[in-house]
Amino acid sequence: VMSILLHGDAAFAGQGVVYETFHLSDLPSYTTNGTIHVVVNNQIGFTTDPRMARSSPYPTDVARVVNAPIFHVNADDPEAVMYVCSVAAEWRNTFNKDVVVDLVCYRRRGHNEMDEPMFTQPLMYKQIHKQVPVLKKYADKLIADGTVTLQEFEEEIAKYDRICEEAYTRSKDNKILHIKHWLDSPWPGFFNVDGEPKSMSCPSTGISEDLLNHIGSVASSVPVKDFKIHAGLSRILRARLEMTKNRVVDWALAEYMAFGSFLKEGIHVRLSGQDVERGTF
Repeated sequence: VMSILLHGDAAFAGQGVVYETFHLSDLPSYTTNGTIHVVVNNQIGFTTDPRMARSSPYPTDVARVVNAPIFHVNADDPEAVMYVCSVAAEWRNTFNKDVVVDLVCYRRRGHNEMDEPMFTQPLMYKQIHKQVPVLKKYADKLIADGTVTLQEFEEEIAKYDRICEEAYTRSKDNKILHIKHWLDSPWPGFFNVDGEPKSMSCPSTGISEDLLNHIGSVASSVPVKDFKIHAGLSRILRARLEMTKNRVVDWALAEYMAFGSFLKEGIHVRLSGQDVERGTF
């Protein structure tokens, strides 16, 4: 499995989650063993000039915090894009590190159906209107090279249009939305025939008092013999043992018992977050 994240140029530079994801990327127990980041860089964040949107020359400069290689590629050249993407995949598979593909491109019709880009980006959009679309540019190249004939190209376009039209027509027939069809792998027995989740009843998760006593006493002990433990911790452990004997729990002991019961069943427990190694919470 390989994780691929798709970003817009303004989002890549402007969303904190991107920077945070890079910094989590190589942590023990958190690593994805390298994510491929594809930045669809249309050089405008909605209507904002890059110089008003970030401090660095490239939106992808954020990736330099982890020294990820960044490939800037002309998206009008599909073969160059494919080449760069295969190099990126090879890098990720060889080194298990993040890699970024910056597709330098443009948006032909603005940000969305409601956007008239000429209002805010007149100079750029005058250039874009003169630009030959990438499909035509590449088709002309392949036809000139003799790789495909004009007829083959037109048949391929007609075939694609037909797929889209048929799917659009079929979509009008759907009156009921089946939630389960949107899940990758519907859990067996989770949905009823109409695609709705069955009423969820929780199985009993209780455990015997003997097991609770066992976990409580283990959680109150020191696993190494003759280990000099901090006096403050000794007090906490003694108090925990007292609670166990008196059949009383606080949050910390309750968590210990929950974790302990998982471990007894052979389920791995990973602690993460603020101060968990000290047991602050």
